[in-house]
Amino acid sequence: MAVRRAGAWWVSMLAMLLAIPLAAPVQAREQVVLVLGDSLSAAHGLRPEQGWVALADARSPRYRFVNASVSGETSAGGRQRIDAELARARPDIVVIELGANDGLRGLPLAQLGANLGWMIGRAQAAGARVLLLGLQLPPNFGAYAREFQRSYVLIGQRLGTGVVPHFLAPLGTERRWFQDDNLHPTAAAQPLLAEEVLRALDALPPPRRR
Repeated sequence: MAVRRAGAWWVSMLAMLLAIPLAAPVQAREQVVLVLGDSLSAAHGLRPEQGWVALADARSPRYRFVNASVSGETSAGGRQRIDAELARARPDIVVIELGANDGLRGLPLAQLGANLGWMIGRAQAAGARVLLLGLQLPPNFGAYAREFQRSYVLIGQRLGTGVVPHFLAPLGTERRWFQDDNLHPTAAAQPLLAEEVLRALDALPPPRRR
């Protein structure tokens, strides 16, 4: 009789355990990525969902992108806006893609560096890691073009950011990847840029513990 009662008790316990739902696997928290850029990140000439930022957001469950890019933006404009954008997005990572419009206007590189450095400093002070997307000017800009692109690498090394030396490098010089203005990438080129940025984000060093 006691054996039967013991057996019935184990059956009841087993049924109760099977009825308890299994806990869902713990997943890493989605990281917020603020993109502060110009027309290259604002999907110029395209629908917003065709741009690289929207594509990267759709492809990666690890990151949630907030696009604060504005066509025609300069590094000075980004410097003026960054505090408000940081407060709005509260990002874990800030991607800075600015400087092309400055370079085309011949802005002194010291001023470009000061503006980028300010933005990087503000982002890091807010606890965000930074990815700097370097840009390239047409070769007819001569020595200025070479120093312009080199400045991104130097700034990144000095201030401890991730750096993509030339954001549009995956497109090469193939005309098919660019719109009629020969400056802005086509819709077909955007997935290449999205993948490049996602790889660079994955390669960022982990955040420092406080």
